[in-house]
Amino acid sequence: MQVSFAVQVVLTRVAAQQDLSLTQLRLLGILRDRTPSMAAIADFLELDRSSITGLIDRAERRGLVARRPSPSDARVTLVEATAVGLELASRIGAEVGASIEQLLAGSSATARASIEKLAASLPQP
Repeated sequence: MQVSFAVQVVLTRVAAQQDLSLTQLRLLGILRDRTPSMAAIADFLELDRSSITGLIDRAERRGLVARRPSPSDARVTLVEATAVGLELASRIGAEVGASIEQLLAGSSATARASIEKLAASLPQP
């Protein structure tokens, strides 16, 4: 639990510095390497599908994401990060990584290796 709380503090701080909510930060994290449907985003974020529309609207107004129709199903809307969104996601990733490094700075090499191994074993959304 302590690790979870520490990571949440880092993510919340970094999101606030970029004028993002924690959910918007998570959205950019999801969109770094995929172009999911609105429904898939709702599932990833464990939010009602009605909440996703507002989330995407706000991110779209900031130029962070774009919607496009699915080439295989016209009823499905896909969401992708724009170049601006990808650049912001990259900066956020670097800042979060540096902050996590600071959190672990006082840990032994063995403890750090254990934490890294555990983190790498977690399922990806």
